[in-house]
Amino acid sequence: MRNFRISPRKSVLFSLAALLGYFGAAKAEPQSFETELLEIQQAWAQANYQLRDEAQEQAFKELEARVKSFTSQHQDRAEAYIWQGIVLSTEAGVVGGLGALDLAKQSKSSLEQALQLNENALDGSAHTSLGTLYYKVPGWPFGFGDDDLAREHLEKALAVNPNGIDPNYFYGEFLYEEGEYKAAKKHLQRALAAPARPTRPLADQERKREIQALLQQVEKKLKRRRS
Repeated sequence: MRNFRISPRKSVLFSLAALLGYFGAAKAEPQSFETELLEIQQAWAQANYQLRDEAQEQAFKELEARVKSFTSQHQDRAEAYIWQGIVLSTEAGVVGGLGALDLAKQSKSSLEQALQLNENALDGSAHTSLGTLYYKVPGWPFGFGDDDLAREHLEKALAVNPNGIDPNYFYGEFLYEEGEYKAAKKHLQRALAAPARPTRPLADQERKREIQALLQQVEKKLKRRRS
């Protein structure tokens, strides 16, 4: 999830190939939960980082349908709801406009369901994503944004995964938006030093570019304060 911005203040997959059985039988073999979840994660990274404009919107529409189907088949798994929330919130940033808020609300609902099932799933990613939604969505009366809840969820995510790339990046971004530049720098540096995720090389590569870009902005702010 990234760059979902519908507030002036808050500057915020693809079809499966069939697996044929012996002698070319037409019936597809079911995939394991972990395999399909990984494919969704990788497809999200491709759509988010490698596509633009109409191609990106179309990719996210297809990914939304896929992840909703996946979640409906695994309603007892927090991981499915987490990735449904991530896909919907990222799609909100891609689509923009009035449709973005509806997608954000759907994302919030998915992430809250994930928290009810297992708040520590995927290293606390539901807290990371929900906290990010709370600071990127505008507040009342236009949306449900809430900086206090954003901080609460992001800090819970860090309690579960203190060295993770995503919780540190998004908390650093939140702190930057709040003008807490020294603290933002600390978490962004920690995000940059986070252990690699072997199954998600594209996401790691692009996230590090975002971290480096934001660190440059943080340094500029700190330099102005010192001068």
